[in-house]
Order: sequence, then structure tokens, then C-alpha cells
Amino acid sequence: MVNYMLMVTADLENIANLQPQGGCDDPNFSYFFKIKCGRCGEVSQKETCVTLNEIVPLLQGKGTAHLVQKCKFCGRDGTVTMIPGKGKPLTQELSEGGKYAPLMQFDFRGYEPEGFVFRGAWTAESIAGTKYEDIDLSGEDFNEYDEKGECPVMISNLCSKFEVVK
Repeated sequence: MVNYMLMVTADLENIANLQPQGGCDDPNFSYFFKIKCGRCGEVSQKETCVTLNEIVPLLQGKGTAHLVQKCKFCGRDGTVTMIPGKGKPLTQELSEGGKYAPLMQFDFRGYEPEGFVFRGAWTAESIAGTKYEDIDLSGEDFNEYDEKGECPVMISNLCSKFEVVK
């Protein structure tokens, strides 16, 4: 069992914070990433999707996970379980310091994560307090004009990584 923390960063211009719509622990937010088999090293061709509200039983034994899947190349079983309560929004302070924010922790068994994809609805708040919802970051950036703060707001240079948690 290896736990990985999904870490994200971006350049935030006049944005105070950025997070998934409904927060990091939103049960309906979908996390998309590719997975690599721990046995043969095969990387999935398509992104895998996991959400907190989708729980499936394990193939053997008792217990549940958010994803149970066989490697299409070698047939090995693997699971992904999400561990809520560990994520925080990306703030302007972290962004300006070139630091990453922890978004969600995952327990991978038989697999390793490969490349998070920024999909789904995101929410951000400008430094003037204007809230932006249903932001689509699949195009890798977001640009708007904040009427309240009378300034442009922008999210760009999205980056993510998975760090092993000890």
C-alpha cells in the first residue's frame, strides 16, 4: 500500500484561492488521471475517474474502494481509495512562492498514479471577493475581468504532481 497526495499549483493573478467546486472533499468532484500497473509497468491509455461518492466492493475479501480494476496487459488487480480531509485550496501565497497545495490523498494498491488531468468544475475567489464558479480548466487557463476589484483575473500554467505520503 502506497499513499499518494495529489499536489497542484498554478499562476494566480488577482485570485485568492482555487479549488474543486464544492471543496477538495466534494463527493461529486471527479479526479482524472492515468494509472500505471505496479507489476508490468503498463500505463492506461485513457484517464481513470474516481469520485468520493462512488464506492465499489473489493474483488476478494471484505472492504471497499473507489476504483477496482484489472490491468489490461497482465491481468493484475489494483485498487484506488480516496482519503478525504487532507486537501486544501491553492492560495495566492502558495502560488507566488512556487509551492503546491495538497488536493486529495489516494491509497494505491497494485497501481501508481500518472498525470492528473484538470477536468470538472472548479471554483475560485478573487482578491476582491468575487466568486467564480463552474470554471473549466481543461483548456489549461481561465481569464476574466473582476468588476468589483476593477482588475483582470487569471489562472494559468497549471501543474500537478503526485507525492508519496509517509
